[in-house]
Amino acid sequence: MPTGSDFLDGEVCLLTDRKGRQHLVSLAGGVQFQMDKGTIEHDDIIGTPEGSLITTNRGTPLVALRPRLADYVLRMKRGAAVMYPKDTGPLLTWADIAPGCRVVEAGTGSGALTLALSRAVGGGGRVVSVERRDDHAKHARRMISSFHGSVPDNIDLRVGDVEPVIDEVRPDRIVLDLPEPWHAIEPARRALAGGGTIATYLPTIPQVQTYREALDDARTFTEISTFEIMMRTWTIEGRSVRPDHRMIGHTGFITVARKRLKDGGKHPAGASNGTD
Repeated sequence: MPTGSDFLDGEVCLLTDRKGRQHLVSLAGGVQFQMDKGTIEHDDIIGTPEGSLITTNRGTPLVALRPRLADYVLRMKRGAAVMYPKDTGPLLTWADIAPGCRVVEAGTGSGALTLALSRAVGGGGRVVSVERRDDHAKHARRMISSFHGSVPDNIDLRVGDVEPVIDEVRPDRIVLDLPEPWHAIEPARRALAGGGTIATYLPTIPQVQTYREALDDARTFTEISTFEIMMRTWTIEGRSVRPDHRMIGHTGFITVARKRLKDGGKHPAGASNGTD
């Protein structure tokens, strides 16, 4: 939706008060939003341009904006834990997710990373997202549809195991948010072309250690790195300039690796490759 255009029935709206408190609202005609500072009729928002001041029945003004992806991810209903925006950006960058890429993702979870991947690959790319749990898959479909109005054409949502999907799709990039991502290393070894990237997100070091050992044992991947991202905001109020007392510390470890071919080797379509 173009920035500044009028809100439509069925859209998601972010209401922000003067203290920065935010409320994520799914607009529907005839519905009322209630908060401690009063109520707002959804019909008072629908049809108004983005950025408008909307006042509650008790006189409290709020700014109505379309949520950025980061806003939506942090406030959407969770079916499973989501990857925080502070981790999503670096993962997309280091995994080199770019327009036109064909990406396999697992698991879909609540759909937060799926939304980011879809935006990164653009209309010429494709994201095949696989989730084992049917309830999580249904929830992710709802969350993705709520943000866009429907599931974008470049997202293919599936239920099941990711390993056969990797073999089928033969992606340019693989992104895994799974408890045991080492099971996907062998199909990744077969399916990725030289230079292809596999990225994982894991919460604990024991998981990372097991995964890194499996990557080493595959003797196929190079430029392997593991890192975590810390985020600290700052308070800027007149002459008071200081870091905030609280920061977002550890949430997960990102590991990125690239496929290498056997010395002088080629990667014919459908062939097993990369072994020494």
